[in-house]
Amino acid sequence: MASSPSPPSTPPMPAAPPKPQWDPHEDDRPHGWLRPTIRIRLTLLYGGMFLIAGVVLLTIIYLLAARALERGTELPFTFPAGTTEVITSPVCPATPGPMQENEFEEWLAECTDTQRAIALDQLLRSSLLALLGLAVAAFAFGYVMAGRVLSPLGRITRTARRVAGSDLHRRIELDGPDDELKELADTFDEMLDRLDRAFTAQQRFVANASHELRTPLAINRTLLEVQLSDPDASPEVTQLGNTLLATNERSEQLVEGLLLLARSENELVDRKPVDLAEVAGQAVEQTRGEARTRGVELTGARPPLYVHGNGVLLERVALNLVQNAVRYNVSEGGWVRVETEARHGQAVLVVENTGPVVPAYEVDNMFEPFRRLRTQRTGSDKGVGLGLSIVRSVARAHGGYVRAEPRESGGLVMCVVIPV
Repeated sequence: MASSPSPPSTPPMPAAPPKPQWDPHEDDRPHGWLRPTIRIRLTLLYGGMFLIAGVVLLTIIYLLAARALERGTELPFTFPAGTTEVITSPVCPATPGPMQENEFEEWLAECTDTQRAIALDQLLRSSLLALLGLAVAAFAFGYVMAGRVLSPLGRITRTARRVAGSDLHRRIELDGPDDELKELADTFDEMLDRLDRAFTAQQRFVANASHELRTPLAINRTLLEVQLSDPDASPEVTQLGNTLLATNERSEQLVEGLLLLARSENELVDRKPVDLAEVAGQAVEQTRGEARTRGVELTGARPPLYVHGNGVLLERVALNLVQNAVRYNVSEGGWVRVETEARHGQAVLVVENTGPVVPAYEVDNMFEPFRRLRTQRTGSDKGVGLGLSIVRSVARAHGGYVRAEPRESGGLVMCVVIPV
């Protein structure tokens, strides 16, 4: 076997954000005050309406008070001769001495106007301060009330996020008055019931069909192996038996893949700590013989990295990726790099390989069942076309995702990201 060059050193890729998807824990993340939520908009609406009403009311009160403080045309009293006035107001000017009636009226009008202006000014300042305090209280009260009114909507949103995380068994079950929000919640629950029944029936059908196919396939394999063990069998019969045995083995792989795909679509209930590096190492060891036969070198550093999940399913993910990387490789000088690393609180399994150039528009199609590069439902000795579909389903069941990026020189970089 020709010696294979070591893979070129590639800088670690920056952790790219996953594709947009519902996150069950997104509701617990802090949101900025400038985020235009419905609650903020309702608060601004309530507070703004109160502020406008307060300004209008303050204007009316100010005009009525100004009108009430207007002085009359005639004095409602008279002063006998020899009366001496005593000025008690600090805002009225002092009198120059004895005054005639008309002089006193002018002095009194000036004093009254000054007092009225001061009274109106104090009324305006006090009212504005009171309006400001009440506006702050109105905005706070509106924020609290908007939260109480929209709390059923938040419950609906949280349930929708959990359902998007592969938990179709959850229901909103909103109680309270029979209003529009309760009608929306009941409609959403009915939709979830139909979806749950549809998905359950589909998974049950796949599982039952796969189980039913196992028995005849096992019987066919046994009969073929017995026939091939006969030393008196003719070469034609032996060749036909080997062909049928290979076809039967391929059918068994397809059934096992369907079973695993149906199982991985369900939500994981029993989670245990799993060393992703150990899982990847076992996949590498199981594929080492095939890689040696094909002249592909297996490399990569795998430090211990623990996640909570199903060890059997994660091992199948690593095995599928490593097998695909070995089988879809170049004929000479190929290599596969299998590594584990931690990125921003997430565990990442990276499988990079040399191979044919993969167009970027073909990447998404590769994750569909029975789809291969540039082919559909065609026979191949490299698998049954369910490997990457299983990888994607298992990653989603663990709350993560899988991302594929073509290499410019050929091959792929597969990254499975799972929350720690």
